[in-house]
Amino acid sequence: MSGHWGILVSDPWLQNQFTQVELRSLKSHFMSMRRESGRLVIADLASKMSRVKVVGENLSEEERASCVKDLYQNTEEEVDFELFLKVYLKLQTFVNSRTGSSPKNSLAFLKAATTTLLHTISESEKASYVAHINHYLAQDEFLKKYLPIDPSTNELFEIAKDGVLLCKLINVAVPGTIDERAINTKKILNPWERNENHTLCLNSAKAIGCTVVNIGTQDFIEGRRHLVLGVISQIIKIQLLADLDLKKTPQLLELLDDSKDMEELMNLPPEKILLRWMNFHLKKAGYKKIVTNFSSDVKDAEAYAHLLNVLAPEYTNPSTLAVKNPFERAKLVLEHADKMGCKRYLTARDIVEGSPNLNLAFVAHIFQHRNGLSAQTKQQMSLLETFPDDTQDSREERAFRLWMNSLGNSTYINNVFEDLRNGWVLLETLDKVSPGIVNWKIANKPPIKMPFRKVENCNQVVKIGKQIKFSLVNVAGNDIVQGNKKLILAYLWQLMRYNILQLLKNLRFHSRGKEINDADILEWANSKVSSSGSQSRMDSFKDKSLSDGIFFLELLSSVQPRAVNWGLVTKGVTGNCL
Repeated sequence: MSGHWGILVSDPWLQNQFTQVELRSLKSHFMSMRRESGRLVIADLASKMSRVKVVGENLSEEERASCVKDLYQNTEEEVDFELFLKVYLKLQTFVNSRTGSSPKNSLAFLKAATTTLLHTISESEKASYVAHINHYLAQDEFLKKYLPIDPSTNELFEIAKDGVLLCKLINVAVPGTIDERAINTKKILNPWERNENHTLCLNSAKAIGCTVVNIGTQDFIEGRRHLVLGVISQIIKIQLLADLDLKKTPQLLELLDDSKDMEELMNLPPEKILLRWMNFHLKKAGYKKIVTNFSSDVKDAEAYAHLLNVLAPEYTNPSTLAVKNPFERAKLVLEHADKMGCKRYLTARDIVEGSPNLNLAFVAHIFQHRNGLSAQTKQQMSLLETFPDDTQDSREERAFRLWMNSLGNSTYINNVFEDLRNGWVLLETLDKVSPGIVNWKIANKPPIKMPFRKVENCNQVVKIGKQIKFSLVNVAGNDIVQGNKKLILAYLWQLMRYNILQLLKNLRFHSRGKEINDADILEWANSKVSSSGSQSRMDSFKDKSLSDGIFFLELLSSVQPRAVNWGLVTKGVTGNCL
């Protein structure tokens, strides 16, 4: 995560062309060149930049010299670091223009001890997300003076720097996530107010299911385009996939071949349900292939043509499937979608190039607009009513899921009972909680096809649990593979408790070696609430007076004064605790 340190250059535009990793690598090259001769001038760059991979391997020394001479007439001018960066960018642009590759799509590597990647963004994705923001936030009282955003510029990243736009977008995706009174919306924000907005945005994004690992407030301040666009992409994706849930759209039961598949369908992530819905309609259309992704499987636009013919036969164009050129077919598909009233998230070029994010957004929008499923029936309702809804398990599963996702594992967890069954994410979590405790040499990395490999992973999970003194009587790795809810919840409760205890032990450094215990936590909480002027008090963690949630709201307010929406507190005990 970026901190308030790093290599800074005076030109903000130049700063935004590189990540800190790239700047450090280039700075290392620059310092090495300057040390060799004691003084680095423009005339030296043609030969010395041969060690930088992009411009060194793709241009000869004569070509580099010619390009530099065209840019700078005074070849004896001394080169500082910023001038070095500008020359590097100019040479890189020359390479791209000669090879026919676009800077936005090219992957540029630097030749260093460790190879680093220049982060690029997709202009098509940026344009689609800008259009989405312009549409959904057009009437916002604070943002309407900045909208519409021009997608052809980097205006989006400038507006996003104060954190307001991202907070507002989160509330569009999942209404009520952020109390908007907690957002600092002054015209000019000081660094602390801006930092509050960024922290609120990141915490809220994490709460609704975004992966925000290695993203910090400084990344927003510096306008790191690939990181900002990555967060925006995830927020929009969550909004578009919100209806792909059996509780919100019971008609999805029509996708089931057997009522026994209902639990499996409920546990699928939204993207998988969307694919299942798409293949359900494609089967009706007589399409023989199975679509397994939103990239290579839809590049020829044939699947889209069949899907739209089923959903909106009144707009069918017979020539769509007759056309042999995929690009022309993609254009006809988008014309069909427009007639249906579906907003475009992609162009014909994005379809044939297989842009996964934009294709996913396109299909999700079609589902929202016209899913083609039968109306809700009494049979569907009775099937939902007979399905067991264990509220306690749901609350615990959600708490553990949010905690594990916050650790930054390689796989995002949608359902702990399904996504932990191969043991890999549990091993990753154990390694995050206690680094070095996992023997990765005997671990099996997904995708895992053989069941016994999953059991091997889960056996190591159980073995490590016993090693760190978990209570795991009669628990075996196969119980996790089989998705035993009770045992998985018991393991996760002990694992999260272990993590919290480790954190408290680490606090001894700040308490002069004294180990933190329950009494210390109670004293801290009571002192915080008391300092805010409240008379509320917690005598123990079993105090029944805590059930109305007021004490915890006052504690939250004392730590983060703008975090609590006191206008909602009068709704009663359940409302307060939620």
